[in-house]
Amino acid sequence: MAQKLIIGTRSSDLALWQANFIKSELENEFPGLTVELKLVKTKGDKILDVALSKIGDKGLFTKELEVALLTDEIDIAVHSLKDLQTEIPEGLKLAAITKRHDVEDVLIARKKGMTIADIKEGGTVATGSLRRRCQLKHMRPDLNIVELRGNVPTRIQKFLDSDWDAIILARAGVERLKLEKHISSIIPKDVMVPAVGQGALGIEIKAGNKLAEEKVSALHDPDTAAAALAERALLKHLEGGCQVPIGAHAEVKTNGLYIDAIVGSVDGTVTFRKFMRGSKKYPEKFGVYLAEDLIAAGANEILQAIYAESRGK
Repeated sequence: MAQKLIIGTRSSDLALWQANFIKSELENEFPGLTVELKLVKTKGDKILDVALSKIGDKGLFTKELEVALLTDEIDIAVHSLKDLQTEIPEGLKLAAITKRHDVEDVLIARKKGMTIADIKEGGTVATGSLRRRCQLKHMRPDLNIVELRGNVPTRIQKFLDSDWDAIILARAGVERLKLEKHISSIIPKDVMVPAVGQGALGIEIKAGNKLAEEKVSALHDPDTAAAALAERALLKHLEGGCQVPIGAHAEVKTNGLYIDAIVGSVDGTVTFRKFMRGSKKYPEKFGVYLAEDLIAAGANEILQAIYAESRGK
C-alpha cells in the first residue's frame, strides 16, 4: 500500500527550502514514500509592518500550522526551531530535531571583511531581533539600531536599497538560500550569542500519527536535540520569547554538554551572561540549572521590567 505524508509550510523562500529539504530527505530514506507540500499562511507572514517584539504572540509563525496538524490537514509541520514556542500545544509532538547548520549570525555590510567593530561611529544597523539589538548596543552603544522585518531576500534587498551601514541575519538562512555573496563577516558565537534553536529544524506532528512519527524519526539528530532541548528549557524557565533579549547556544562535546547564555536589557546597558558544562543525558534539567544561575545573578529584574512594560502597552 502506497504511503503518503503532507508537509505544511509557510510560503517564504526559507520555509520552502526547509520543507523541500525534509521532503527530499524523507523520500531518499524511504523510496516508496510520497511527500507533498501544502502552503499555510501564518500571522507572522501577514503582519509585516510591526516589530516582532510588539506583536507578542508566541505562536506567531506556527499557530496556523499547528491547527492544520490537529485537524489532519497536514501530517508534518517543519519549523525553524527558533520560531517554535517552547510550550508545544496539547495533542502535538516535537518528533524530530535535525542536524544543525552553523549557528552564528552574519553581518551584511557595504564591504567584504567588515566586522561590527568596523562600522563607523554612529552608524545604522537594522535587525528585527531584540537579542541582536541588546548585544549590539552592549558592544557599540554609539550605533543607531532600526527595525527590520520580512523574509531573508526581502531584508537583504531593503538593505541594498537603504543608506544603512549593515544588517544582521542568521547564517543558516543566508547560506541555505545561497546568498553567501552578501555576507561581509561571520560574527563569532562568543561575540554574539545566537538565538535558542538557531540553525536547527524542528519537525512537529500530531501525537498518535504513527506513520509520520516513524518516518521523521530517521531525520532526528541526538546531539543537536540534546543541545537544542537544553536551550529551549532555559528559555522556557525564563519565560522568554521574541519580547525578551535572550540568547543561548549549547553544544555536545566529547566531555559533556556546554551551554552559553545571555540575558540583557533592550538597550544593552545591562547584561548577564553565564557558561556551564553538564551531562547530555539530562539536557532539559541542565538548561533549567543555567536559567536559575542567570536569575540568581540578577537577570530576573531585567525580565520582570520587560514583562511589566509589555503588559502596560
